[in-house]
Amino acid sequence: MNRFVLLTLSAAIVMLPLNAQTPDPSPVPAVSKSDTVTPANPALPTIFVVGDSTAAFHTDPQHEGVAAAQGWGVYFPAYFDLTKVNVVNAARGGRSSRTYMTEGLWDKVLEQVRPHDIVLIQLGQNDVFAINDATRARGTIPGISDQSQEIDNMLTHQHEVVHTYGWYLRKYVTDTKAKGATPIVMSLTPRDKWEGGHMERGAPDYRAWSRAIAEQEHMAFVDISDVMAKEYEKLGQAKTAELYHAKEPVHVNTVGAALNAQWTVRALRVMPDSPIAPFLSARSQADPALK
Repeated sequence: MNRFVLLTLSAAIVMLPLNAQTPDPSPVPAVSKSDTVTPANPALPTIFVVGDSTAAFHTDPQHEGVAAAQGWGVYFPAYFDLTKVNVVNAARGGRSSRTYMTEGLWDKVLEQVRPHDIVLIQLGQNDVFAINDATRARGTIPGISDQSQEIDNMLTHQHEVVHTYGWYLRKYVTDTKAKGATPIVMSLTPRDKWEGGHMERGAPDYRAWSRAIAEQEHMAFVDISDVMAKEYEKLGQAKTAELYHAKEPVHVNTVGAALNAQWTVRALRVMPDSPIAPFLSARSQADPALK
């Protein structure tokens, strides 16, 4: 069964263990999760988060050390007034821009999208894997062209036409616009990889490709790769490493996820004519960290 995360605020408050050298994103509300992408209040507009494990509530017992990882979408709703807007985290761990679509996850989101909704699109972390194998088969063709490749999928045992990363991203954007909603393309969260004192800005090339698609479609682009990397560089490589899991450079812990949520909200808020600004909670509107 396709499982999504619907995040709602609760009365519980989680105080995250931070020291003086780390920006404090707390207190943040505890979250609950649901198996549906149906907005809690259909009378309100909705912000949808379409992404992978870097945005999702993430538990993965097959990978030691990753079970405590969470994505920024887990804490994202804490910044909004949920009497004004729904926040639906439809991110799903392990999905690429291709498999999020071929598994029907995107169709379930699109069924719920209404005019004036906002769809945040951040996919690509898993596009680097093999196009066809018996274990994952989730990769895409590099680039943004119309190139395609026909395969007999070794995992699903189905015939499939595989496209470029840009082709899939463009479809998310055009499908969203066709529903009268606002798509916002976001570059990927940065990996904990450093060179010369600087953190990598997203997986190679995907930042440029996502920007190119947004420009071609005349839609907003938020360079989260750069936003987050700059903040991590302020903390320094050693402190940043404490926010990532030691055995791999992609997933952050709960403190890292809360920080990523704060930085994502700020990046969206400072956009010209920010579409999220009217829905921020009174606390968020007054928070100097988000200005």
